[in-house]
Amino acid sequence: MSDAVVHLIDDDEPIRVSLGFVLEMNDLPAKTYASAQEFLDVVDTLDGGCIVTDVRMPDMNGLELVKRLRERGVQIPVIMITGHGDVPMAVEAMRAGVIDFIEKPFEDETLIKSIRMALDTRAESDIHAQERRRFEEMLSTLSGREKDVLRGVIAGKMNKVIAYELGISPRTVEVYRANVMSKTNAHGLSELVRIALLAGF
Repeated sequence: MSDAVVHLIDDDEPIRVSLGFVLEMNDLPAKTYASAQEFLDVVDTLDGGCIVTDVRMPDMNGLELVKRLRERGVQIPVIMITGHGDVPMAVEAMRAGVIDFIEKPFEDETLIKSIRMALDTRAESDIHAQERRRFEEMLSTLSGREKDVLRGVIAGKMNKVIAYELGISPRTVEVYRANVMSKTNAHGLSELVRIALLAGF
């Protein structure tokens, strides 16, 4: 099997067909699977490529799949997509070894770029190193209080909980949170989490 195959796992058939078409149009051969278990049944016969999996699927979700793959020693890079993204899930996914976490709806080009990076592991390593340095520089511009708020955000805490723990008002937390988003150029919470984790925050 070609090492450029994209293994697309999603229980929603229209999404499998749609994304499969997008990948084919971008010269990325794809093989689709209707469940995580269907993929696990054949993963030992695969060599290379990358995995694109939905998070929320019946029986075994994307995070459980990633953990099973790691237990088996499977090193194929994983990109996770979801329409129900939340911060704790993004943190858990990244810590489980997912190389990217993309929230729906997303531009086709966002997914294609992530897949191409995953397929070129050397480029992925170089890009991650560059991103890490850039993100470390971004995070170094945060004030102490902004970092405190960021820690709360990454932990998945609500603004009012962060406010209570820091002894400030929820409105002040919102201001600090907006400052963090601005300084890191993050376009959403999952991207903010990715920035923080890559920078070792």
